[in-house]
Amino acid sequence: MPTSPTPYRGFPLRRPTRPPFLLPTDPESAELYGPVFGQADVTPLDSDLTRHHPGAGTPIGERITVTGRLLDHQGHPVPHQLLELWQANAAGRYAHQGDRHDAPLDPHFTGTGRTLTDAEGRYAFTTIKPGPYPLGTPDHAWRAAHLHFSVFGRAFTQRLVTQMYFEGDPLLAHDSVLHTAPNAAARHRLIATYTPLPLPPGRPPSLTYHWNIVLGGPSPMVAPA
Repeated sequence: MPTSPTPYRGFPLRRPTRPPFLLPTDPESAELYGPVFGQADVTPLDSDLTRHHPGAGTPIGERITVTGRLLDHQGHPVPHQLLELWQANAAGRYAHQGDRHDAPLDPHFTGTGRTLTDAEGRYAFTTIKPGPYPLGTPDHAWRAAHLHFSVFGRAFTQRLVTQMYFEGDPLLAHDSVLHTAPNAAARHRLIATYTPLPLPPGRPPSLTYHWNIVLGGPSPMVAPA
């Protein structure tokens, strides 16, 4: 029987230690304090993380396509919403100066992408399957392979962040962040299934995973990231 994962210790470190900073009350001024994810409109290339990178090389790793729908708690599609994705590369390292994992960086992979849901709430990302990585804790714990998703509402100040995992990953039973979800049913909803599907036009060959994002409802549909 797998042992229970060590409780995730990161949340206390992420809690604010200072009083909240009050933003201006008018929406336009408040937007200036939000993140900025590019000055141009979202294009189809933004959702293919294997192509929008410096140079002409190809990222290293297993090419995958993740598809699904953004739905409300009644199962209705949420159209035309901005989704962002970021992740580690195939070696389990983020292209970020704060990542101290000694795995190699991939010069042809930035690990970030974005897309808009269509009229039926559908989305698709093509990327490289991320590798697991160590948490650097005394118990030598590792994170299971996962993708970070950000869902925006009508403004940058309306944002939900969650994570998606892969079925069959042996590290799922040991991932302390996944196990912050309240029960087995909630954890199951965070796991994408391998589902052979026809790829959208223009997508290169890749393994396909399916994962819906459901907002709201009587029980949590996503776990903290």
